[in-house]
Amino acid sequence: MMVDHGSLKFVGFIFATVTLAVMLTTGMVVKGYADGAYSLEAAPSASEEVTLR
Repeated sequence: MMVDHGSLKFVGFIFATVTLAVMLTTGMVVKGYADGAYSLEAAPSASEEVTLR
């Protein structure tokens, strides 16, 4: 049984591209958390702000 090597290379390229995009996005999010750009704590909602005053 023979396979089309050109198609396998194309599919491999697509998977590699998606993998690289996910790795870059993950790295940017982790760096953002490390730099303090993001916070895991939720901001107070409008109803909580009214009760706090």
